[in-house]
Amino acid sequence: MSGQNSSARVNVFTAESTGRIDVAGAVGSMALAMYIYDIPPGGGACPYHYEYVEEWLLVLDGTVAVRTPDGELTLEQGEIVCFPPGPDGAHKVMNRSDAPARFLMFSQLGTPAVSVYPDSDKVGVWATEDDTGLFFERSNAVAWEHGEESWDRAD
Repeated sequence: MSGQNSSARVNVFTAESTGRIDVAGAVGSMALAMYIYDIPPGGGACPYHYEYVEEWLLVLDGTVAVRTPDGELTLEQGEIVCFPPGPDGAHKVMNRSDAPARFLMFSQLGTPAVSVYPDSDKVGVWATEDDTGLFFERSNAVAWEHGEESWDRAD
């Protein structure tokens, strides 16, 4: 496949990080999004959100707390969970321990991509793989016909 390099590799245990490592990008994946996250004690990795693709989390080192719609989970090294698409898969990953934590998140790669942030009532949209995202407050949404005054005419 174009973009893939069979000799490119990342050691998920020893790779140097400043918070997040794009593993899939480093090895040239065309099908998966995969990131290593390092979070210090008392830190968090992302706001509470859900996406419309299945996401997986694997704890590589330490312990993380995960807020879900069903409550909070504590995951330790070697444990893996799957977040389903949509609101049932909402999650926030935090480090409530006294030691650093490292985990791997992965999902299907694809655009456009949408994330919903229930706590802040925002939606994030990524139109392309290189897009940094656009974020909108749902309370400021407009009707689909807004600005489309002549949509129903042939002019």
